[in-house]
Amino acid sequence: MNQEKIMKRRMITAFVLFGITLAALLVFIGLYIDETHRVQETYRKQFQTEISHASREIELYIAHQGDTEERYKRITSFVTCANSFLFMMDETSDKQIVLNEVTTCLIKYPEQMPEKMEDLKKAFDDIYANLDKGYDEAKEVVNSVDKMGR
Repeated sequence: MNQEKIMKRRMITAFVLFGITLAALLVFIGLYIDETHRVQETYRKQFQTEISHASREIELYIAHQGDTEERYKRITSFVTCANSFLFMMDETSDKQIVLNEVTTCLIKYPEQMPEKMEDLKKAFDDIYANLDKGYDEAKEVVNSVDKMGR
């Protein structure tokens, strides 16, 4: 009889500990998911900021304000940063590929890109406005670059 009471107490204790452990696990899972969403939102804000900066630099580049070579380098830098933040976000790989191709064109074909800056600015403005057509416009800019050189 004594053994039965001891076993009953142990079973009750085990169930209580299991319940507490399960509740703690659920709380930690919830906190992890919440933090993940917060981090993703930070990446989205940074991506938007970088796209905005790139668009503004393109605008100044087109207007020939200041050293255009320096502005071109800044545009490339902002697009590269935006590309990095897009990579860290939970976005589709198609968007990542397009922005990566834009970055590649800016780096590898600087002699062709100045004439495409107005189209690129329009694409970045649409991307900043969360319009998917901005990625299509950016893809058109990439496709218009002669990859074999001039």
